[in-house]
Amino acid sequence: MRSGHPWLYRDALEAFDAKPGSQVRVLDKAGKVLASGLADAGPIAVRVFARSDRDVDAALFSERIARAFALRARMLPQDTNAYRLLHGEGDGLPGFTCDRYDRTAVLKLDGEAALAHSRAFVACLTPELAQLGVNSLLVRTGRKHDQEVEHVWGPRPEPELHVLERGMRLLVDVYAGQKTGLFLDHRETRYRVRLIARDASVLNLYGYTGGFSISAGLGGAREVTTVDSAKPALALAGRGFADNGLDPARHTCHASDALEFLSAAADSGKRYDVVIADPPNFAPRQTTLDKALAAYEALHSAALRVLAPGGLYLAASCSSHVERAAFEETLRRGAANARCVLQILERHSAPADHPRLLAFPEGDYLKIVLARTDVDEPAARTQRRRARN
Repeated sequence: MRSGHPWLYRDALEAFDAKPGSQVRVLDKAGKVLASGLADAGPIAVRVFARSDRDVDAALFSERIARAFALRARMLPQDTNAYRLLHGEGDGLPGFTCDRYDRTAVLKLDGEAALAHSRAFVACLTPELAQLGVNSLLVRTGRKHDQEVEHVWGPRPEPELHVLERGMRLLVDVYAGQKTGLFLDHRETRYRVRLIARDASVLNLYGYTGGFSISAGLGGAREVTTVDSAKPALALAGRGFADNGLDPARHTCHASDALEFLSAAADSGKRYDVVIADPPNFAPRQTTLDKALAAYEALHSAALRVLAPGGLYLAASCSSHVERAAFEETLRRGAANARCVLQILERHSAPADHPRLLAFPEGDYLKIVLARTDVDEPAARTQRRRARN
């Protein structure tokens, strides 16, 4: 906690009774104040806002919001109006996340403590948003299928918005889309795909609304395939491809389970120069970790079997319960199953608008690896022999 970890678990504290959202002081055995924060429900008993005796009030909210906005002004790339404005714990505001989509912002509240202070927080946030040119605010509460979206300020946004990300046009559904509408933490990864896709055949698994696919198209890919189980998301991917002036004939969408698609592709002998695998969270809880690691290994094995010799594989995990070393071990095992050797070219994480606290490894959730297959491996020689025959 002294190093900056923002959560205090209930089993680490003496028993206490406080309504979620109540201001609390955390004391050591000598009665010295160690931290100030908000009581919450569940295993996380206290969300820490200060390592001193300080009120969690409008003054603190406004100070942290202004500091977070100033960081984005320094760090964001040009031609971008979709990004994270507030990153909860990483910006000293546990439970409060806010994303910008051009003139619309979406505030996501995590936990009962944040919900209890939502009105006060919105009152501090809206004048800062107005200075940025944002004129409407939505608030999301709940998780996954139980999410609710409330329009709290400004004109009601359209269900689908066009935004810019490094000059790329993307469609976002701010009411029903994943996260707050887009996976903004992959902005720089999408740009990396744009740089490596020239003349390549690209397979985008778990493609959602096609951000990676559009990036590949803008990078000069000769063909792009997007796979996702959700047909509405694929429809947005197809529209987004065309909106960027790309030839729709170069883009194919498949409403399919990723592993089923990979199995059929492998059986048909189809190979891709670039394969992207960014699946949903396989380990939402610690108790599901072993199952998740097995799922990652199976995914890598299947994806690498359809990767052309010397091809590039971009693999990602968004689970905070899966550490980077464990994720890369699933990649090593998947490569062994596919009888290939991988070169690690790059390791990435979330960009600067998603700051992480060094003492808070749970916040460093996104792991991304860009690897290349070794072209001299037996599997590659077998493929070349089959091609000659």
